[in-house]
Amino acid sequence: MTFLSNLSTKFQINVKKIAVLTMAGLLLTSCGINNIPSLEEEAKAQWGQVLNQYQRRADLIPNLVATVKGYAAHEQETLTQVIEARAKATQMSIPKDILNNPAAFTQFQANQGSLGAALGKLMVVVEKYPDLKADKNFLTLQAQLEGTENRISVARRDYIIAVKNFNTEIKTFPGRIWHNVMYSDTEYMQQFEIATEAKTAPKVTF
Repeated sequence: MTFLSNLSTKFQINVKKIAVLTMAGLLLTSCGINNIPSLEEEAKAQWGQVLNQYQRRADLIPNLVATVKGYAAHEQETLTQVIEARAKATQMSIPKDILNNPAAFTQFQANQGSLGAALGKLMVVVEKYPDLKADKNFLTLQAQLEGTENRISVARRDYIIAVKNFNTEIKTFPGRIWHNVMYSDTEYMQQFEIATEAKTAPKVTF
């Protein structure tokens, strides 16, 4: 009987420990202990989409420039600006910590803004060439560029929302506590701002 009694007691103690641990786990989860890493991963995923869409735009430019050159070769200055802006944007070495690196993030945004402005000027030039505007290859590229610009806008919007949620979490209660206790090495993420080039770039209706 003593053996069975001891066994029963140990079983009850183990059950209580499991119950306590389970309750503690549920409480920690409900208190938002996992919010910071979850929101951080979401922001990083949205940043990946931003990069994908900017790369998609860069990939379209060589064919676009070649097509425009076939009809407007003497618009060399504008074409050169697009080519140089693309080179600057695509050749930038993006550090792993760019989302927490203000200087690198600002440079990235400036490069992409310059490329967007150069493309805007190119599309204004195109208006002077009816034959080019009627070229099937150009029309296809134009549609693809328009779609890509829309995707860039959506990707940036989703990134902005994800970063806002992440930064807010580590600034406010109870996320601020978890940040101090468990995720102190997690830094605020950078946000997009309206670049000077974007403010002055001509509006183009594709």
